[in-house]
Amino acid sequence: MSTQLFITPEGLQQENEKPPYIPHPVLKVVANFLSYLFHPVFVPLYVVSFLLFIEPFLFVGASPQEKALTFGRAFINYTFFPLISVLLLKGLNLISSIKLKERKDRIVPFIVCNIWYFWIWYVWRGLPGAPHYIVVFALSVFLASSMGLLSNIYLKISMHGIGLGTATAFLCLLSIDPSSTNITIYLALAILITGLVGTARLLLSAHTPREYYMGVGVGVLAVIIANWVA
Repeated sequence: MSTQLFITPEGLQQENEKPPYIPHPVLKVVANFLSYLFHPVFVPLYVVSFLLFIEPFLFVGASPQEKALTFGRAFINYTFFPLISVLLLKGLNLISSIKLKERKDRIVPFIVCNIWYFWIWYVWRGLPGAPHYIVVFALSVFLASSMGLLSNIYLKISMHGIGLGTATAFLCLLSIDPSSTNITIYLALAILITGLVGTARLLLSAHTPREYYMGVGVGVLAVIIANWVA
């Protein structure tokens, strides 16, 4: 245990500092697993998959081919292109690590991902018969990423928080729509996952509580704005 010296009117004093918290190795494994499983490049794809295959009330009457095409678009723009972009940036030495641990490393990936997020929103918005809420979700992801880029100027905002905040707020939006089915259990699960992943990021010392909460707040705000303007 280390000590800290400080001066008081009574003279030089010392105070014992609490040693930094070191999580149990098993907790670290679980925390890393949750961080990868619910990485921001996967979360939008999970939401689209939920809408297509688990509770397809937005795609009633859609053929398997149409669902597969929608899933393919989501995979390419939300997962494949962002992953490839980050790998290319690392290969060009424009970022120091693909884990984007440093705030400055996140600037270019945010900008590049915004291009893909804008494109899929633009495509879905122009498709005849595209469900309204899939357009709202695509716009939410784009707005959340854009606000994340701006927030990154001031602090290392949590990308996990942004992704899960957007997903949870979107499910909340669906749950209060009179035409939707009862998805309360899925909404509760999303809230639980958001809390677990937040705990995991704190255990790994990847973020402070403020950074994670702000990420979630950005995601929620993006959904509110997207539902208002879409």
